[in-house]
Amino acid sequence: MDWQEFMGRTLAECGTLAKEIPDTISGFEQMGNAAKAGGALDLKTKEFMALGIAIATRCDSCIGFHVQALIRLKTTREELCEGLAMATYMGGGPSYAFSAKALKAFDVFSK
Repeated sequence: MDWQEFMGRTLAECGTLAKEIPDTISGFEQMGNAAKAGGALDLKTKEFMALGIAIATRCDSCIGFHVQALIRLKTTREELCEGLAMATYMGGGPSYAFSAKALKAFDVFSK
C-alpha cells in the first residue's frame, strides 16, 4: 500500500462527504475533541488506544490517522512497537497483520 497516496485520497473523500453531511461531521469532530481533551489520560495514551481499536477493527484509514497523530506526539518506534505487541496479543492473527500495516505507516509518515 502507498500510505501517502491512500491517506491523501481518504482525506479528499472525507472532505467530499463532509460537504454533504456537515452537521454530522461537526458532531463527530466535537465528540473527538471532547474525547481527546485533557484529563486523567494524556493524549498519547488516548491515541494508542485509538490505534489499538483501529487495528482490531481492521480500519486502514483509522490506522493512518492515528499513526500520524502518534508521530505528531513524538512517539518513538520503540513505543509504537510495544503498543503493537499489545494489539497483536489482544487481537491474534488479524491484528498481527494490521499491526504490521501500522508499523509500515509509521515508517512512511515518520520520514
